[in-house]
Amino acid sequence: MAKCRGLLHMIGRQGRGHPAGLAHTHRKRGGTLGSGHVPFSVVPNANEDNPSALSQVQRRAVSELLRVAPVADDLARRFQEAGFSLALVGGSVRDALLGRLGNDLDFTTDARPEDVLKIVRPWADAVWEVGIAFGTVGCQKDGYQVEVTTYRSEAYDRTSRKPEVSYGDSIEEDLVRRDFTVNAMAVALPEKEFIDPHGGLDDLAGRVLRTPGTPEESFSDDPLRMMRAARFAAQLDFEVAPEVVKAMKDMADRIDIVSAERVRDELNKLILSAHPREGLTLLVDTGLAAHVLPELPELRLERDEHHRHKDVYDHTLIVLEQAMALESDGPDLVLRLSALLHDIGKPRTRRFEDDGRVSFHHHEVVGAKMTKKRMTALKYSNELVKDVSRLVELHLRFHGYGTGEWTDSAVRRYVRDAGPLLDRLHKLTRSDCTTRNKRKANALGRAYDGLEERIARLKEQEELDSIRPDLDGNQIQEILGIKPGPAIGQAYKFLLELRLENGPMEHDAAVAALKEWWAAQQDAE
Repeated sequence: MAKCRGLLHMIGRQGRGHPAGLAHTHRKRGGTLGSGHVPFSVVPNANEDNPSALSQVQRRAVSELLRVAPVADDLARRFQEAGFSLALVGGSVRDALLGRLGNDLDFTTDARPEDVLKIVRPWADAVWEVGIAFGTVGCQKDGYQVEVTTYRSEAYDRTSRKPEVSYGDSIEEDLVRRDFTVNAMAVALPEKEFIDPHGGLDDLAGRVLRTPGTPEESFSDDPLRMMRAARFAAQLDFEVAPEVVKAMKDMADRIDIVSAERVRDELNKLILSAHPREGLTLLVDTGLAAHVLPELPELRLERDEHHRHKDVYDHTLIVLEQAMALESDGPDLVLRLSALLHDIGKPRTRRFEDDGRVSFHHHEVVGAKMTKKRMTALKYSNELVKDVSRLVELHLRFHGYGTGEWTDSAVRRYVRDAGPLLDRLHKLTRSDCTTRNKRKANALGRAYDGLEERIARLKEQEELDSIRPDLDGNQIQEILGIKPGPAIGQAYKFLLELRLENGPMEHDAAVAALKEWWAAQQDAE
């Protein structure tokens, strides 16, 4: 096992070609110079290149780990007193080095789950056993979400969707089964010993994703790791090593063994990341998207010979990025999914017209149905499916607005149909303009500004957010002298259409209109 130099020493060096503060170690992968365990705290003057001060990354890592030390060290001492080991591991170590460690702390131990429970129950503020079948005990302490997982190894039965879990006895055995080398580092506690047997720090410095063993072995153990590669590329803006990409291409069909729920959760993390284009492109290029979201690669339409329509796939990724730029309160899964799926009806509706133009008539209606089907297959909630498919259906509505020709009635219907999704529909519609023609883009922008101003003005006048008839069901029943039944619903619908067409009505005028409508209904019978 390769020997690692002191962590603070290594990350203090400024290596060429690496991010400032994170430098490549002077060790070849797979070397056999030592144990791979070194003290975490190395004095600053051990760094001959920068003897006067710790680097920014050193300070970040130390600061992050000192922040969680009271909780981490206290827990480690309790494990030590019970005769067990404990180490901060995986994403927690990676994120500490990147200066982005949150309040979720992952630990690994040689203690079995039943022993972990005995240790944490008297210590934690709350304990949960949701993941105990996989060797994980969760708990909360002083605002930190803690997960302690027994050393383990996982493998997939090729006919099963669930991993087979077996417990190990060493941290080295545990680290080799982790997905990527940047997640296969640990800090043993409470002594702060840094453990990096697979060159994770090297790869973190190089911003590259590799697997501890061969990617083929890793992806055979858990095929979802192929999607994780795309997700980490999107989250961390890392490159995926060529041998990992090749294995993803060769083994893409193995993703079919993974449950829809796990695929969905991984896809969500990718879509909500800082750089989803990178991850989505990797899914498409490796063939994984053809299995988990086939509508996306299908957007790579061949252009007609006259190049009369834009690349729908690239347009979609641009729309996604433009929608992200309009987010005002953090990543919005509904908005991002809507942007990603808004044009998936185009391949099925593409027509080459006699005049050489390409049309996609009613692609928004077809796309809404396809969105509902795909999201249902991925086990999204009914509410999320409804919201995203509705936005896909409505995303073209604005294009009938022109330069403001809509009547107030049409504006009211736009607001009514969007309902609580109106703000997202504004953002999706604005994002859907990817033309390079600045004059056209500016004209569309001004037109939508005008629409939003009209909506705001009507809202002030008419309370558009809660459009309803001027008479309620009880009033309808009383005025017409009828009992509850279908006629009440029909009358309500008539009054709602009247309200949308004309705006608010005085009570007497609404009553008169209702009676006139009712008389016409009676005559028709």
